[in-house]
Amino acid sequence: MQTETTVEQATKFGGSWTTRKLRILQGYLDSYTTALKCTNFELIYIDAFAGSGYVDLLQSSDQEDNRKFIEGSARIALGIQDKPFDKLIFIEKNRSRYGELESLKNQYTGRDISPICSDSNDFLRRYVIDSNAQRGVLFLDPFGTTVEWSTVSRISEFHALDTWILFPVGAIQRLLPKNRTPDEVDPKWANRLTKVYGDESWRELYYHDPQENLFGQQYTRDVGVSRLLDIYKSRLSDCFESRLLRESCTLKNSSGSPLFEFIFCVGNEKGERIAKRIAKHLLPIGNDTP
Repeated sequence: MQTETTVEQATKFGGSWTTRKLRILQGYLDSYTTALKCTNFELIYIDAFAGSGYVDLLQSSDQEDNRKFIEGSARIALGIQDKPFDKLIFIEKNRSRYGELESLKNQYTGRDISPICSDSNDFLRRYVIDSNAQRGVLFLDPFGTTVEWSTVSRISEFHALDTWILFPVGAIQRLLPKNRTPDEVDPKWANRLTKVYGDESWRELYYHDPQENLFGQQYTRDVGVSRLLDIYKSRLSDCFESRLLRESCTLKNSSGSPLFEFIFCVGNEKGERIAKRIAKHLLPIGNDTP
């Protein structure tokens, strides 16, 4: 049963890139559940930053009235038809949005829905899954740089959850000064980056500029996003090994600037080949024109 959506119910965040991200996710969930529907696994979907269940898309930045509501990732997962998920866990730290997720249990009676009001990092680090009896998909769609490396590392140990990670290359790129030494990065931001990367490998973004100025040799930051990704994917490879899909999708804003990289990691080794094939097939959707 569906209900009318209000502005207050929707998560006010998104643009055309949001639609493309959700299309990739929906395509994967459809294919994933179909592929496993004849198995005995309990199928789980975990949405680590579930929002309210809806996304408010502004069609134009200068026209507040030109907007539309679309179903968010939580409702997309609930709408999978061929083989519905047996259990759905929606994590949301914001109490107002969590309240909207609570209402889903009344709208989708008979479904095993567990809204969780918690910090996603804390919940996932404590979560226990039975890799012999359970399989699932985890969607890490954070607000900014909130996914910590200790969480990603823990997820890789489950060997049960195919994981989509929205990595915030735009936010990281904007907040790192270009012509500084790594030691001059704001301490709070440096600490955040160390939590995101799991170590100080982010410092490799800075290198000595061979050109000297009046103050001597300068450090320069790699201004592109490719190096950001290379370092992060190298860290992912340390945890997931061959289960990391090297190809990923760059999600850009309306002016063509990269905002996020959509990255995929396989849960269990036995499903690696087919999972990678499905994900790789879907990635070009993210590069479609709006």
